[in-house]
Amino acid sequence: MTWKRLLSMAIGAALTLTAGGAAAQAPPPPPAYGTPITLEQAKKVMAGAEAEAKKNSWGMVITILDSGGNVVMMQRMDGTQLGSVDVARDKAWSAVAFRRPTKVFEDAIAQGGANLRLLRLTGASPIEGGIPLMADGKIIGAIGVSGGTAPQDGQVAKAGVDGLK
Repeated sequence: MTWKRLLSMAIGAALTLTAGGAAAQAPPPPPAYGTPITLEQAKKVMAGAEAEAKKNSWGMVITILDSGGNVVMMQRMDGTQLGSVDVARDKAWSAVAFRRPTKVFEDAIAQGGANLRLLRLTGASPIEGGIPLMADGKIIGAIGVSGGTAPQDGQVAKAGVDGLK
């Protein structure tokens, strides 16, 4: 074998391995939408979230949307600021519309650089507290929570997700 042919084969192998590695690192596609959350399922989510908020004495607004982005339940705990009504809905909307937790946007923006473009993404709330609700690997809705700090909102939303299980 000639030196040129050997070099050509080595470069070809390297490119093949690199392409395979890049494909392996691609994020998985977002989950599909499923049948909308039922009222009974939404009540379980609400109960889990409310219990976590009460346990910590946090006034919260908790909103649950179905897979089409429609409100199934919304609750404003006593003393929670009025502004959190819209914020909780926006977080739930972001989670269902973009099929990912709002914390993903928050973390990306915190990295700066090109990720700051996300601030112009209409309907994407870049604040933790919105999480898709899943059943059988599909999105059936989302929960959005507002009233505390972003990590507190996220903790209450996670408790709501756990209530569905």
